Amino acid sequence: MSPEEMDGLDWEKQGGLLPAVVQDANSGRVLMLGFMNREALGATLDTGHVTFWSRTKDRLWTKGETSGNALSLVRIQTDCDHDTLLVIAKPSGPTCHLGTVSCFTEAPANFLAELDAIVRERQLDRPDGSYTATLFASGTRGIAKKVGEEGVEAALAAVAEDDPALLGEAADLIYHLTVLLRSRGLSFNAVVDVLKERHIQT
Repeated sequence: MSPEEMDGLDWEKQGGLLPAVVQDANSGRVLMLGFMNREALGATLDTGHVTFWSRTKDRLWTKGETSGNALSLVRIQTDCDHDTLLVIAKPSGPTCHLGTVSCFTEAPANFLAELDAIVRERQLDRPDGSYTATLFASGTRGIAKKVGEEGVEAALAAVAEDDPALLGEAADLIYHLTVLLRSRGLSFNAVVDVLKERHIQT
């Protein structure tokens, strides 16, 4: 956001403060609502760490300054009336002070992105007893073989079994494909980006 775009925001409507809705860049989940004045918005853009104006503390407040659960800025959008901000960010931990992912407990999200995040954690931590960790230990070739098996099982279920069986096999296929992508350092979001590009081209 440029200085000119900041000047174009309707700062006077709510006494110099703009509501800032924070959304997870990966899952799409709404994480929290805060308020920004010019200084907070400027600090967010300058540092890349989402910063608000605390109405209770009467000062700038950078998310995570005490908890460590920061929000790394990806981009900021404004609404049609230029009086509300949509802050797209990547959280480094739970956003809510209660220790939950979001301040809105029922906020919907892209589950495939959440699954990808869990798979990535298993890849990094390799916990004992984890099937996902076992798959990573088999290497990319081993995971690829498993994806091939699951693909065949899904195809067979489509022509010879009922809907629940097909859905179960499709779930197995998507899970193992997620692991395969992660073994190459890729994510489902990257696949979605390819699909979006193809959609634009068609």
